[in-house]
Amino acid sequence: MYTASLRDVIRRDLFGPSPDPRDRPYRFVIRVCLVVFTAFGFRFDVRGQEHVPTTGGAVIASNHVSYFDFTYLGLGALPQHRLVRFMAKASVFGHWFAGPFMRAMQHIPVDRTAGAAAFDVAVEALKDGQVVGVFPEATISSSFTVKDLKAGAARMAVQAGVPIIPAAVWGGHRIATKGHSVVLRRGVAVTVLLGEPIVPEPGERAQSILRRTKVAMEALLAEAQAGYPDVPAGDDDRWWQPAHLGGTAPTPEQAHELDVHDVRGTAVKGPRTSLPARAKHLLGSLRRR
Repeated sequence: MYTASLRDVIRRDLFGPSPDPRDRPYRFVIRVCLVVFTAFGFRFDVRGQEHVPTTGGAVIASNHVSYFDFTYLGLGALPQHRLVRFMAKASVFGHWFAGPFMRAMQHIPVDRTAGAAAFDVAVEALKDGQVVGVFPEATISSSFTVKDLKAGAARMAVQAGVPIIPAAVWGGHRIATKGHSVVLRRGVAVTVLLGEPIVPEPGERAQSILRRTKVAMEALLAEAQAGYPDVPAGDDDRWWQPAHLGGTAPTPEQAHELDVHDVRGTAVKGPRTSLPARAKHLLGSLRRR
């Protein structure tokens, strides 16, 4: 297990010998994230980083279980001195605080009513040698299993002529995920696994690549779940475990119904931790260090 430390935050070689000056905002945000990871003592198990190419384009396709998956997934590419340009909802780029950072880090906005534009931007980034991060499930999985994948990631890989790096993240949903209150807790274990590159074969169709990607993602997620070091503290804490592992998370079928209501705007929102309560919890966590 790897626990972030202030030594990582101040490392001069963290981003390689000659990082691109245009990525200063991105590098600043990564260092801030490392400070947060250090403050909360997150325990990371990052494996397979050697599968991320040191040069050239690649698509990282990962499952999606928490709001902060992109921060954890980025750690998998950092040892190769690669920065991942994530595709994210356009609404995030319009946020008064997050928007300027998202644009400065050259992430890619996705407008679901005009997805072709984001697709073209992502393909150009891949052709320019960038690593693009995609959550092909399109939204957080409430069942904590791999949902059906959208074909965009496979189509991008074919059009740009780059490999897909399948990935799985696990554990971060215990802090912040859809339908549950944010819980700022210390010492949470977060697993990040990156699999062997999936290289499109000559003439292979996107749907075939998509099936191979999903199989790989499911295998990586199963490995992450099987090797996860923490267990539920009791019956009330089994919500973060999928149903097939004895948890109380919705089944894939139930999760699908929740997604339908979410899209229609008929979902019933669960209670959220208020900002003062979150701040009080945060201060309490830091005092107990």
